[in-house]
Amino acid sequence: MSLPSFATFPQATLRRAIPPEEWEACLDAWILLAQGCLLLTAKAFSLQSAKSESLVDFLVSYVGEEASADDRTSRTTRGKELRRKAFLLGHRLLTEIVPSPPELLSLAFLGDFSTVYARSKSLNGLLEQTWLRQKLETSPGMQEYKSTIVKQIEQTHISTSRLLEQDLRRTAALLRACHAFGHFLMTGSDFLDSLATVDAHIPTEYAKKLVVIAYLALTSLMEGAKPNTSLLLDHLYSLKSSWDSQEKSGIPHFSLLASVVSSTSLLQKLRDRMKGPDVSRAKSLIASLEGLGGGSKLKKPTRRRVDKGKHVNRDDYGHGAPGDVHVHKMSLITQIQDLFPDLGSGFILKLLDEYHDDVEQVTAHLLEDSLPAHLEQADRAESMGHTHNDQSNDLVPDLAPRTTPPLLPSRRNVFDNDEFDKLTVDTSRLHIGRKNENITADNILSDRSNAPNKAAILSALAAFDSDDDERDDTYDVEDVGGTVDTALPGSDEADADQRHKHEESLFAAYRTSPAVFERDATTRRGKARAALKSETGMTDEAIEGWAMMLGRDPRRLRRLDA
Repeated sequence: MSLPSFATFPQATLRRAIPPEEWEACLDAWILLAQGCLLLTAKAFSLQSAKSESLVDFLVSYVGEEASADDRTSRTTRGKELRRKAFLLGHRLLTEIVPSPPELLSLAFLGDFSTVYARSKSLNGLLEQTWLRQKLETSPGMQEYKSTIVKQIEQTHISTSRLLEQDLRRTAALLRACHAFGHFLMTGSDFLDSLATVDAHIPTEYAKKLVVIAYLALTSLMEGAKPNTSLLLDHLYSLKSSWDSQEKSGIPHFSLLASVVSSTSLLQKLRDRMKGPDVSRAKSLIASLEGLGGGSKLKKPTRRRVDKGKHVNRDDYGHGAPGDVHVHKMSLITQIQDLFPDLGSGFILKLLDEYHDDVEQVTAHLLEDSLPAHLEQADRAESMGHTHNDQSNDLVPDLAPRTTPPLLPSRRNVFDNDEFDKLTVDTSRLHIGRKNENITADNILSDRSNAPNKAAILSALAAFDSDDDERDDTYDVEDVGGTVDTALPGSDEADADQRHKHEESLFAAYRTSPAVFERDATTRRGKARAALKSETGMTDEAIEGWAMMLGRDPRRLRRLDA
C-alpha cells in the first residue's frame, strides 16, 4: 500500500492567507506523511521515492521557503516537529537512495538545507559524506554554478543582482557546513580573483558578504580529512602581490586581503594550524600580513553588568522611546542576518548589546564560534517579540488619568450652510484669482455695455432732495402722552394773523412773478419789489430769505398751494 502524495510547501504570501486552523491541519498532514515515510524499510522507501516525486518536491519547496522567509513555521511546536521530520527525510534521501535525486544535489538545495539546519551537529558529516559519495566536484551542476557566480561577481553593477545575493547566502551557508565545497571553490584562482577584483565603490553590505565568503573559503583549506595548507599559502601570496601592486598604483580599490586580515582571525588560525615543511614559509607570510590590518580584532569577553531593574527602560539613543529598537540598530540586525540568515533578530540584538553594536566583532565571533557561555546557550532563533521586558514603561506611574476636557464652542457665521459650505456650488462658478486674466482696468472703463443710462442718473438726482429730512416726532402727542403747547412764547393771536397775512401776500407774489424775489440790484430798485415792501413792511433781505426758505421746504410749498 503506497502512501499519499506530498503537497508542496506554499510560499509566504499564500501561507499568510491561510486561516490558522487550516494551517495547523496542513502541518499535521505533512508530519503524519513524513512519519509514515520514515517508518518504511530502506527498500520500500526507495520504491516510494522513485514512484512519486512529490516527496522530493515537498522537501525542496520546504527548505527553500524556510531559508528565505522571515516568518519561519519552525518557531511553533508543530513547525519544529515538521522541521525535524524534514531533516530526517533529507538525510535518508541523500544517504540511502543511489543515485540521489538531482534536485537534492544542486547548490540551491544544499545551500538552503545548510541555512535551515546550520546548528545541527550531524549536518557537517551528512554533507561531507554526500559530497564524497556523489563526487559533486565533478558534477556539471557544480561546475556551471562556479563559472556563473564568478561572472556575476565580476559584474560592475553588483548591487542590482538579487540572484547574486541569494547565491552568496547559499554559498556562505554551504561553506560553513561542508569543507569539501570550500576545497572545490579554491581549486584554481578564478573564484578568489573575482572576489578580490570587485569595484572599489561596492556597497558595504556586499563587501562584508564577500569578506565572509573569502574567509570561509580560505579556512576550509585547513579543515577536513586532507587539509591543503600549501594551496592556502599560494592564495595568500597571490592576494598579497595583488595588494602591493594596487597600493603602488595609488588607485582606490577594494582590498579583500586587508579586510579579511583585519576583521577575522585568519592569521591566528594559520599560526595555530600550520605544521610540517610549510611552517617557515607561513611565518614570513604572517609577519608581512600583520601590517595590513593589525591581525584579528576579536574582543575578549567582558564582565557583564547585572541589571537590577532600577532604571527606566529607555532606548540607548536618548529618544525616550521605551522598549523600542532604534532604526540604526535595525540596520545592523539586517546586515548580520544577510550573513547568517538562520539567526533570529532577538538573538542578534543580544549580540549587538554584548559587543557594543560592532558588526565586525559579532561576525568574527560567530565565524569562530567563540561566543560567551550565556550567548552560546541562548536560543538562536529568538525574535525581538520574545525579548519583551516585563518592566513597566510608565514614566509617571503616580499621575492619575483625567477626563477629556470639553471642546471649545465653535464659531459660526452667516455663510454657514450655504451652497459653498454644503459643497453644492456649481464648479463653473469657481476660479482661482481673476476670472478673466486678460482683462485690464482700461478695458473695464471703456466697456459701456453695462454702464447705467445717463437719463436715469439725471432723473434720480432730480428726485433727490438733500433737505428732505424725516419729521422729528419726538414730542408728538401720542409719544409724550399729554398735550403739547404749539404756541410760540411771547406771541399773541394778532401777531400770528399778521404773519399769516404777510405769508399769503408773499406767496401770491411768488406765484405771480418769482422774479420779484431775485437778489440782484435791478430787482431791488424795481416797482414790483417796492410795492411788495410797502404791502408787507419787510426789507429786501427778509423778502429774499423767505423765497429761499420756501424753495427748500416742499411740504410748506404744498401746504400754501392747498
